Amino acid sequence: MKRIGIIGGTTPESTCYYYQNYIRIGREKFGSFNFPELIVYSINFEEFRNNPRGWEGRTEMLIRAARALEKAGAEIISLSANTPHIVFPEIQKAVNVPMVSIIDALIEEMKRRGVKKVLLLGTKTTMTADFYKNALREAGFEIITPPSEDEMDEVDRIIFEELASENLRSKPYLMDLIEKYAGKEAVEGVILGCTELPLAIKPGDVSVEVFDTAAIHMRKLIELASE
Repeated sequence: MKRIGIIGGTTPESTCYYYQNYIRIGREKFGSFNFPELIVYSINFEEFRNNPRGWEGRTEMLIRAARALEKAGAEIISLSANTPHIVFPEIQKAVNVPMVSIIDALIEEMKRRGVKKVLLLGTKTTMTADFYKNALREAGFEIITPPSEDEMDEVDRIIFEELASENLRSKPYLMDLIEKYAGKEAVEGVILGCTELPLAIKPGDVSVEVFDTAAIHMRKLIELASE
């Protein structure tokens, strides 16, 4: 099996969730004790989030991490967060091993489940920037994001001020928001487009399909590692 490399720490809680899925999915596929080798490079999230050079500085941090994973023997590399995929092409160019995009894995899963119209929730960057929505639209999906600035700000706040510390007190707000757009916009599913959101929202919590990007991504990584 191929050795998996993960750039983590964005945030540590979501990186732990990746590892939990690594164990769960690995056991489903291979049995109790047989797993692909896994290397995690956990960056300093404070330095990442508040980098004085913005995305230029963040990109340098991610490239440094990817190169370290490659040097350590990783044969496939991934980012354990959605928002940093805004610079995914730059990181891929900086290493000589394949990287696995969370967006590509999500598109494959959405096609498998047969949905067309979905609500995208994530950090404010993910909900407002083009990199995520354009990739999904080019794949044939209709993407809805909350048009309310207040709603986007609140989702972003919940991610960083609560879920990043494993505080789930705003789960009812997130569920109500999803149900609001299930009714108002007739979305067929919700993309948990931040890998902290699955800490709060699980399949069955709401009336529409739930796309847990962290679990989807890890399943794809394990599939590729086992080829």
